[in-house]
Amino acid sequence: MMGGYGMGGFGFGGIFMILWWILIIVGIVVLLKWLFGPGLSHGGGSDRALDILKERYARGEIDEQEYRQKKQDLGQ
Repeated sequence: MMGGYGMGGFGFGGIFMILWWILIIVGIVVLLKWLFGPGLSHGGGSDRALDILKERYARGEIDEQEYRQKKQDLGQ
């Protein structure tokens, strides 16, 4: 009656289908991380912003007052 599948049709085919969907989901996550780079990781953006701010201050593009204000705006 059950066609040899056992457990109501949830045999090896069902397990492979679950593994297939897990593989697809993991692939999508990896693709998104690759496309968007460190932007999706935690804290990557604020560190880069602070580095840019330090570089601008070192080159003399902004004065100390502006540097301190922007650093405070970044939450540092």
